[in-house]
Amino acid sequence: MSPVGSHSHTLRRLPLPQLLLLLLQALDRGLGRASPAAGPLEDVVIERYHIPRACPREVQMGDFVRYHYNGTFEDGKKFDSSHNRSSLVAIVVGVGRLITGMDRGLMGMCVNERRRLIVPPHLGYGSIGVAGLIPPDATLYFDVVLLDVWNKADTVQVSILLRPPHCPRMVQDSDFVRYHYNGTLLDGTAFDSSYSRDGTYDTYVGSGWLIKGMDQGLLGMCPGERRKIVIPPFLAYGEKGYGTVIPPHASLVFHVLLIDVHNPKDTVQLETLELPPGCVRKAAAGDFMRYHYNGSLMDGTVFDSSYSRNHTYNTYIGQGYIIPGMDQGLQGTCIGERRRITIPPHLAYGENGTVFSYSHDYGAPQEATLGANKVIEGLDRGLQGMCVGERRQLVVPPHLAHGESGARGVPGSAVLLFEVELVSREDGLPTGYLFVWHQDPPANLFEYMDLNKDGEVPSEEFSSFIKAQVNEGKGRLLPGQDPEKTIGDMFQNQDRNHDGKIIAEELKLKSDEDQERVHEEL
Repeated sequence: MSPVGSHSHTLRRLPLPQLLLLLLQALDRGLGRASPAAGPLEDVVIERYHIPRACPREVQMGDFVRYHYNGTFEDGKKFDSSHNRSSLVAIVVGVGRLITGMDRGLMGMCVNERRRLIVPPHLGYGSIGVAGLIPPDATLYFDVVLLDVWNKADTVQVSILLRPPHCPRMVQDSDFVRYHYNGTLLDGTAFDSSYSRDGTYDTYVGSGWLIKGMDQGLLGMCPGERRKIVIPPFLAYGEKGYGTVIPPHASLVFHVLLIDVHNPKDTVQLETLELPPGCVRKAAAGDFMRYHYNGSLMDGTVFDSSYSRNHTYNTYIGQGYIIPGMDQGLQGTCIGERRRITIPPHLAYGENGTVFSYSHDYGAPQEATLGANKVIEGLDRGLQGMCVGERRQLVVPPHLAHGESGARGVPGSAVLLFEVELVSREDGLPTGYLFVWHQDPPANLFEYMDLNKDGEVPSEEFSSFIKAQVNEGKGRLLPGQDPEKTIGDMFQNQDRNHDGKIIAEELKLKSDEDQERVHEEL
């Protein structure tokens, strides 16, 4: 910490009278604009004219900083400005890459702090100056605002803002999570928010789909927990940044609310809350039951309750009339028993969710690929030609729905009524394609894909490359399918001799393969 930085901390600790005295002395010196009689400055003069209330860290020697500045002479004439170039300074301080006066003037600075620095000639450009820009022996004046600070030794910083009293499970690697977030730069500039899209961000943790810092920051979270996650650039988007919203070398701040977590390997979790004495008969498959329930999501959001209808739910168990997880969770219960049953999505309503027939609230939007036998024929036809935001009522006769046999929850020969709102649409891929480029692929695709340059690409390396192209917006995978399975199928298609790796001679674009087939037929 420079002597100037130390004085700035001392000022904040002094009693008010002494502080005023020092300020008057500084004003008497004119903050560097004193008359010649006052004598030349010996060190940098620092005026901290805006200090943020919160300052979690201060600039130290060896830190990487991002800041904006205006540079002027004593007469107010501007000689340089990062604002005019729309390009802030990103550099390491205290290692000789800046003029000595700027190195000293930045020490102890907080993010969003504004300082005025007066740099004497011997700590600026000296008796030589900069030809055509800064004359010899010039005193320089800088107005600086600090936007970011980090260090190579930094790690992901996690602050737990709220943790619910009941935590059924914590996030681990390979879990699937649903969460909301607000993303900002370190200076508070917002760059993204899931709330603005009215939908959670849904992804796997620890599988390469997230930036490394978010993968680390989500570990150990409970449903309903709120966290602040601060991620240094080298665990985020690094020196390249991301598009126009995240600049290079930017630290990121995420405020995260975890909604849900599960793992494909999860089973139904049972917790007995109350068990009456003298239970002589336990429920078994084939029994008819009447029971009350409160249903909520993992974060506590209530989605249904039989109590609100003042009527029990009556059904057979073990016969496929209710979701598989509830079928399992009810078996072995006694009359009067209370249980908490936690059901993973694959044993409940899966990827599509559901809409309860007695509710006016919409559940999660259903995703479907039209013309691909993914939905009943009547719905497939009825959705054709819809615009985003359009609402339709579709009446589907049985022969275009589930026919005489019906389906789970749908009796045989039933006419179905759908009220549909199209929330979003996405173009499909050409027939036979699993991935398409948004622009021309690299000229030498194999060299780009061979990340470790050993002349062969195993499945892990192939998967990392394809995921990177998707995350960077250079291409997209076939929608409506598990991305991991799609990437695995792509690898199998290219691994023509099935030896677990791809070499340059095996790698071919789908378009080139199609063209070769045309020539063969001709």
